[in-house]
Amino acid sequence: MKRFLKLALAGLLFASIAVSCSSNSEQKLPYIGEPHIEEKTVDGKTVSDTIYHRIPDFSFLNQDSVLISQKDFANKVYVANFFFTHCPSICPTMQRNLLKVYEKYKGDERIAFLSHSIDFKYDSPSILKGYAEKLGVTNNQWQFVNGSKKDIYGIAEQYLVYTKEDATVPGGYDHQGYLVLIDKDRHIRGAYDGTNEEQVEQLFTDLEILLKEQFN
Repeated sequence: MKRFLKLALAGLLFASIAVSCSSNSEQKLPYIGEPHIEEKTVDGKTVSDTIYHRIPDFSFLNQDSVLISQKDFANKVYVANFFFTHCPSICPTMQRNLLKVYEKYKGDERIAFLSHSIDFKYDSPSILKGYAEKLGVTNNQWQFVNGSKKDIYGIAEQYLVYTKEDATVPGGYDHQGYLVLIDKDRHIRGAYDGTNEEQVEQLFTDLEILLKEQFN
């Protein structure tokens, strides 16, 4: 868990520095996650290229029992998180705060939302559907998905979010409440504690910066 926490907190720190040290016209968000250097030969010379961490291809069943994949988020900025519908701790606050972001950008085709349930046993499409409707989601801009334990927990690692099935904690699942900001190329550009109002406000700010960077 510490590895995920340190990475996410480091990302938040770098995001804050990037925003505060740039002029309004030059603001850009950092790339979060460990990059690697790829070398290739061009015209007989070795050229190094920095490859940033990228969310891999995925396929999950959504609240309408439809398989969705990375293709449904092509050319979009999106916010992802991990939750479960009967979560007794951080999820209600996290999802209400994410709803504020959804409501601001509702109908904006540049932006989408993706909530992954970590309760692979209970959160069937019909349960997710009822949850989404109760929360106040009225269009397909916000997707709620589930999959096998291996696939959901595996993709959580790619988002650098800690998730674990744990019978000793309330609800039976332990997880972080980060809202993860993803760009059009599936790079992580921000991570925000969804239970912290100041960090949610930072998400609003950073979303505007990213939209300007990617769509202007």
